[in-house]
Parts: sequence; structure tokens; C-alpha cells
Amino acid sequence: MFSFEIDRIIQNALNEDIGYGDVTTESCVPEEAAIRGVFLAKEEGVVCGLSVMQRVFALVDADIRVAFRVPEGRRVSKGDIIADIEGPARSVLTGERTALNLLQRMSGVATRTAEAVAAVSGTKARITDTRKTTPGLRILEKYAVRVGGGVNHRIGLSDGVLIKDNHIIAAGGIGPAVAAVRSRIPHTLKIEVEATNLDEVSQALEARADIIMLDNMTNEQMKEAVGRIGDRALTEASGNMGDRDLRLVAETGVDLISIGALTHTIKAMDISLKFID
Repeated sequence: MFSFEIDRIIQNALNEDIGYGDVTTESCVPEEAAIRGVFLAKEEGVVCGLSVMQRVFALVDADIRVAFRVPEGRRVSKGDIIADIEGPARSVLTGERTALNLLQRMSGVATRTAEAVAAVSGTKARITDTRKTTPGLRILEKYAVRVGGGVNHRIGLSDGVLIKDNHIIAAGGIGPAVAAVRSRIPHTLKIEVEATNLDEVSQALEARADIIMLDNMTNEQMKEAVGRIGDRALTEASGNMGDRDLRLVAETGVDLISIGALTHTIKAMDISLKFID
């Protein structure tokens, strides 16, 4: 992750939360007060976002010290201590919510991804994300997918071609859409085409698509599509995969399974910051 991009995200979050000042903390906590505390896992999950959490406090106050008890990507149990913190009480309290919000959400994404990866273990299928991310947090959430064992789909509209149903309609068909794209993009970009039935799979193959997305197909349809495609293109299963039996999907032979639910309907991992007397 690029540090300047992370700082921008954190600064926006801090500005949103702090506004003109932390009136509660500044009113009741003495300026000279110092604290020690721990970040505590309140449920099992995969920890992700430790350096981001640490950076939140560094931007709030350089005198805050954070020490990790576990490495990034470690699965922890309820009651495990994730990190220690000490420093000026006012500053820690001011940064607490932003730090926890990012740490909890990134850990939730990593945990959900790890569950999906485990479900397809032993098959060739890889779990990948989508662009269905929280606005402004995409780089953090896609990083969390990697920490959870998944791989990233395109980051945005500029680093990969994905010709979907509306593109196909607007362009006049799969063939014309692929031909038009190929005439304009650099040779370094791959072309992916969404197919919703076997006829569209054949059209995508004829157009020489690099990746064919098998969208909302049954397992039987995907298995037949994989057989037709062979090694002529990568195959990606897509469409409500968060609600499907991923093992059965993987056993159709697809190369990738994209899951929007890795980022768009995530339960944040329950982590708290507890001060020590």
C-alpha cells in the first residue's frame, strides 16, 4: 500500500470524527494524564490493519507508542491481546474510534476471505474480490482480501477491461465490443467478457477474450463452459457467490471465484481497546 494514500484515507477519517475537537476528552481528561492499554479480540478472526491502526495514532500524536502482540494475518481467538498501546490519554482517546473502525473492518474482510479460501482448499480455484467496496476504502479492503488469502480483481476502471452485459448491449454485441476495446487498449491489459449462457461463452471465445466470466450460471452450466473453454481463456465464476456452496462451484473447474460479499456485506471483527489501571 502507498503510504501517501493511506495517510489521505486516515486524515479524512480523523477530520470526519474529530471535527473542531474532542469535547468530551478535552473536558474531563487532564492534559498531563498518560495511559496504558491493550487491543483485545472479542471474537475469533484474522487480524488485519495493524500498521494502519498504528498510523492513525502516529498522525494524532507522535508520543503514542503501539506494539503488536501478533503479526498481520494471524488468526486469533476470543480474549487474545492483539497489541499494546501507551501514551497521552487525550490523544489515545481522540484517535481510538478511527483506529478501531479501520482495524475492525479490515479484520472482518480478511476473516471472511479466509473462510472462502478454506472452502475451496485443494482445488485450483482462487478467491477474488470485486469493485463492490466501501467508497474511499477500496485500497484497504483489497489489501485485507490478500491478507485473508484471496487475490485481487482489477483495482478500478483503468487497470483492466471487463465487458459486462450493458457494455455488450451498447456496443452491439460481444464481438464488436471486444474488437473495439482491443483496437484502443495497450497490449499489457487483459480483456474479460461476461457471459450469462453457453452461447455467449462461444461468442467470447470467438472474440478471443482472455478471461470469461460465467455470470449467474448453474454449476452444471459452468462445468460445461469450462470444458468448452479449456485452456483458451481463464474462467471466473460470478453472481451471488457469497450465497453459494463454494466447494461445489470450485469443483466445476473454474479458475477464479469472485465474491462481492467479501467487501460489501462484511461484519466487522469485534475488537476493543481497554485501558489498564
